[in-house]
Amino acid sequence: MRHVIALDVGGTGMKAALVGADGALLHEARRATARERGPDAVVESIVGFAADLRAYGEEHFGQSAAAAGVAVPGIVDAENGIAVYAANLGWRDVPLRELLSRRLDGTPVALGHDVRTGGLAEGRIGAGRGTDRFLFVPLGTGIAGAIGIDGRIEAGANGNAGEIGHIVVRPDGPPCGCGQRGCLERLASASAVSAAWAAASGDPDADAADCAKAVESGHPAACLVWQTAVDALADGLITALTLLDPGTLIIGGGLAEAGETLFTPLRAAVAKRVTFQKLPHIVPAALGDTAGCLGAGLLAWDLLDTESMESTEVSA
Repeated sequence: MRHVIALDVGGTGMKAALVGADGALLHEARRATARERGPDAVVESIVGFAADLRAYGEEHFGQSAAAAGVAVPGIVDAENGIAVYAANLGWRDVPLRELLSRRLDGTPVALGHDVRTGGLAEGRIGAGRGTDRFLFVPLGTGIAGAIGIDGRIEAGANGNAGEIGHIVVRPDGPPCGCGQRGCLERLASASAVSAAWAAASGDPDADAADCAKAVESGHPAACLVWQTAVDALADGLITALTLLDPGTLIIGGGLAEAGETLFTPLRAAVAKRVTFQKLPHIVPAALGDTAGCLGAGLLAWDLLDTESMESTEVSA
């Protein structure tokens, strides 16, 4: 049975699948990244996992994977197959596509940024299905974005398109690791809400989910923390809407798990800020933490389609 390898690399773990031509998940697996053993061990864990997945496909489906798609965090040069930088994995300029293809005996490999890869899946088979223009914004440890245009994701000239988390929404706000102050992700990410609620509640172990529960019970301090984050998020999103004019705005990540506790005030806050802009549909992501893996599978199938088209053009 023809299939591809889909691999989503996170800061601590990896999610993987063998994906059939119809999108069916034929096999799923998870594995740690071995981050504690250093960057070389992380790379070996990735290529070793891919090799094991290839062997599983040969044994159970009678043939090797036709291609592999891999989503990784940090800065990615997808065109050249290089994982440029990822602080949480400790690597710089890793030729990951080459290393994977070598271990997989020449199997073609597509490399993608984790958020943009997740956005690809949300746009094609998730919450943005049927939408030709969308913006996917996951609210997790940080905030990033994926710009969807006609079934593909816009990476930008240098692979940095969609970094909405580094829009400055509070110029006098807290410093960000990017060198600016008051970036959106420092005020409205799940980690930012966790930190603010831990300080407000006096409980160092409190997190964003705890804050959402306190908001639902009407806790005044929690409501203030929550609304402060929602207002910052709405300010950042208005800038994105002004520049990109998406038809659908897909919100994912850990903070979106609060459901209408987030979406009701967020829709209201964005609507309040709209002037000439067209208000998009604001919807929750549909694929959860499987988006990156599913998107990696789409990258692999897209790679095969591209190679097939190029082969046909050469033959013609």
